[in-house]
Amino acid sequence: MPIEILMPALSPTMEEGTLSKWLVKEGDTVSSGDLLAEIETDKATMEFEAVDEGVIGKIMVAEGTEGVKVNAVIAVLLEDGESAGNISAAAATPAIAPVPAAESAAPAAVSPTPAPAAPPAKDGNRVFASPLARRIASDKGVDLTTMTGSGPRGRIVKADVEGASAAPAAVSAASPTAAAMPTSASADAVAKMYADREYTEIPLNGMRKTIAARLTEAKQTVPHFYLRRYINLDALLSFRGELNKQLAARDVKLSINDFIIKACALALQSVPDANAVWAGDRVFNLKPSDVAVAVAIEGGLFTPVLKDADVKSLSALSAEMKDLATRAKDRKLAPHEYQGGSFAISNLGMFGIDNFDAVINPPHGAILAVGAGKKKAIVGPDGDLMVATVMSVTLSVDHRVIDGALGALLLNAIVDNLENPMGMLA
Repeated sequence: MPIEILMPALSPTMEEGTLSKWLVKEGDTVSSGDLLAEIETDKATMEFEAVDEGVIGKIMVAEGTEGVKVNAVIAVLLEDGESAGNISAAAATPAIAPVPAAESAAPAAVSPTPAPAAPPAKDGNRVFASPLARRIASDKGVDLTTMTGSGPRGRIVKADVEGASAAPAAVSAASPTAAAMPTSASADAVAKMYADREYTEIPLNGMRKTIAARLTEAKQTVPHFYLRRYINLDALLSFRGELNKQLAARDVKLSINDFIIKACALALQSVPDANAVWAGDRVFNLKPSDVAVAVAIEGGLFTPVLKDADVKSLSALSAEMKDLATRAKDRKLAPHEYQGGSFAISNLGMFGIDNFDAVINPPHGAILAVGAGKKKAIVGPDGDLMVATVMSVTLSVDHRVIDGALGALLLNAIVDNLENPMGMLA
């Protein structure tokens, strides 16, 4: 009988997506693992692969369609000997109609409709997985029998295996998988308020909806407290200048942000109790230092994660950060590259911001807000006035995970690493 190809959930927060481009057409023969379409999620544009073999009998959703709900029928696959006449009337209509663009502009509260949990991708001793997913699992040493797939009928697909080692399943379960848009005044009410003013209505895309929902949740449910310090950057600027001279032949140029990433990663090792995340009814204390860094892109932001940042060299961190930032701006990051971590950095210093308070990205335990380094008059060690380059930082902390004294120890360790940069190479 015909096989329905459903809109997949390609990220934990995805409830709907845009079918950007079909890579096949009706009548094409496809095999398991073949690429079918490009789908834009709330974070990135990703390729969607076939999990069954057959002939594309009917394409149900045209490319470019926005607001296609997860698990809606997007195409029908015919098996050997079947014809288009075998497609039932029920299959000939998408299970969930795409949301018109006009409706997506309304900022009224949206009830979340999470994709149902996929059934186990196993039947006795058989594991249902695409060939590409099996090959990646073999290369990474991932046990497919322990996984639950996100593909149709619980099939394990490429995206599942790529993200398998990114974060423990329990941590993912602690993260919200679907969040409602924050409740506020309705679109009609706001429109009436500004009826006599000129304005342009901007529909919310998937990323903007996700940012609004997660940050509203964070401010409403995470008990933030804030710790602030000033950092003397003179030693760091001098040390960075010398290193960059020596690294110029290798075409490597370290940024202040590279040092901040390294300083935070090492501080999490120095204060291991602060290297933790909130998991609903418990705290997970992480061993590696996986540091997320906020990257602004058009219409939103990503927080790619630099894993094991404490053991990587400054030049390796610099190269990895440049690669992640470039692909983030092109929306080409895979989910496992921006999920996980226990700590985040948000740096607005390059925009001239002196200081600010960043919002924690759950389930992280803390985030460091970094301001601009500016010349200021300070009192030197001998009591004399001197001019130094000073940077303000604010550590936002989840009090459920980290208490005040522990947060202070973590921030002090970060400051010590940045004011004594040579020690970070020891």
